Amino acid sequence: MSAEEFISRKPSLEEYWRGIILFGRNVASYKFALAKTLLEMKPESGRLLKLSDLAPLFAGNIAEHLKRSPKQTTSTSSSFLEACKKYAIDSTDENKLVEETVRLGFVNVIDAFHVVGSGLLPVKFYIDERKQNGGIRITDEFSKLLASIQSPNLNAEVESRWNLVERAWELGISTNLIAIEHDATTSELFTVDSSRRRKAVTSCRSALNGYQKGKCFYCYTDIQIDSGTDVDHFFPDTLKKSEFTSIDGVWNLVLSCINCNRGAGGKFDKIPHIDLLSRLSRRNEFLIASHHPLRETLISQTGQTVSERKGFLNDFYNRAEARLFNPWKPEPRDVAAF
Repeated sequence: MSAEEFISRKPSLEEYWRGIILFGRNVASYKFALAKTLLEMKPESGRLLKLSDLAPLFAGNIAEHLKRSPKQTTSTSSSFLEACKKYAIDSTDENKLVEETVRLGFVNVIDAFHVVGSGLLPVKFYIDERKQNGGIRITDEFSKLLASIQSPNLNAEVESRWNLVERAWELGISTNLIAIEHDATTSELFTVDSSRRRKAVTSCRSALNGYQKGKCFYCYTDIQIDSGTDVDHFFPDTLKKSEFTSIDGVWNLVLSCINCNRGAGGKFDKIPHIDLLSRLSRRNEFLIASHHPLRETLISQTGQTVSERKGFLNDFYNRAEARLFNPWKPEPRDVAAF
């Protein structure tokens, strides 16, 4: 599974945007900071944003993350990040930070923002006009993205992805594979550091929503992270009473509208129909294709290869069906999204 497979044959603007956020091979957090800056500024189509316009919010977003996680790049040093660190500690020198951001902060990220997988996306959310006009010009596509039904979810998805990536860098993903766990009480994802201290990472809803393209896992209706959405166990939580393990694993968590999960005729503690198992497999492969840290978590929970992971799900399903019987099948309310 790849970013290209995530972006469908007739992709929406949201799919292109989520491809940028979820499937980039990040070496620094600048892409997340630029995405958040654009979403927060909400510039209209055709507007020229000079680098000096972008710089305060762009650097401020990075400085805010530096307060929580000092590792914002895989490089050993960065003059720009050092300037952001100083501002994060002493916020009185904003003018100097803006100057440094304009000089250093946008060198690579503006060119790289629309790169997903092996090349540039055919859709651009801004045009690079640094040489001609000292900034970027917002396109119609970005304005349409802001007007979409999925727009309220996008900022939380960027923040969640940023939190996951920086946590992996902080813990040293290359030598110490990070394990993301789920707290069913708070619906938060967390990890445990080398001192066995628990560290919250991000909301489960905002972490998973983009990979489901903002849709209910079961019926494909649009969902909103902040309201009317449940974190559901595909294989129901009731199985924990028997010999089943890893029910709370990220591999088994999906986002559902309230109607499908616990409305009239809803899933409740039933096992979903076997037809939905391939959908869970695809969703999990999207997570794995997004690189660290959810990649490592899913692989450790379900298998090293696609074949092993499919075998894991099939075996789990066969055992669960023997316990629960009478599978539940939802009625699609929108076009299949994944």
